[in-house]
Amino acid sequence: MKTFTTLTGVAAPLPMANVDTDKIIAARFLKTIKRSGLGKNLFADMRYKADGSENPDFVLNQEPYRHAEILIAYENFGCGSSREHAPWALLDFGIRCVIAPDFADIFHNNSFKNGILPIKLPREICEQLMADAKMGANARISIDLERQVVVRPNGEEIPFDVDPFRKHCLLNGLDDIGQTLQHAPAIDDYEAQRRAAAPWLFA
Repeated sequence: MKTFTTLTGVAAPLPMANVDTDKIIAARFLKTIKRSGLGKNLFADMRYKADGSENPDFVLNQEPYRHAEILIAYENFGCGSSREHAPWALLDFGIRCVIAPDFADIFHNNSFKNGILPIKLPREICEQLMADAKMGANARISIDLERQVVVRPNGEEIPFDVDPFRKHCLLNGLDDIGQTLQHAPAIDDYEAQRRAAAPWLFA
């Protein structure tokens, strides 16, 4: 998993509450278990017209938000089904951080496991950040995970909370497999002892 330390980038404003995982990535795109290639289908029902052409009114079809790395939304982001494809699609598009007043629990957990930082901030702060984001490419927002601050384009620093263990995993690029591999020497020693104690089991 890619490490997350600091991020400075374009933020896309999505002034919607209750954005469910079916809006993020519709069920018809869940035929793959690959994490790549889902970005083109992110928010497909809002992003594309019935004929497959782009909807010019949707934020991710507009410059500079085609290259957004931060998404700002309202309450209950990621509600609905537990599909892990939702953070996969966001990440494949290029989104590394989502800022909202709160998140659905499963989406919140899945985001951390896939290298996305979900930041909870009060509604009024999210509205300020959306106003910043609407200024375009010259109004980049910065995220400093080590210091746990969001830095607005005017330099104001907004602190946020994050679980210490999840912070450690993001800073070090550790997903579930990476955490297990940290204990590889102990696992190897255990397996060697098992083979020595009962070699017939491994014949």
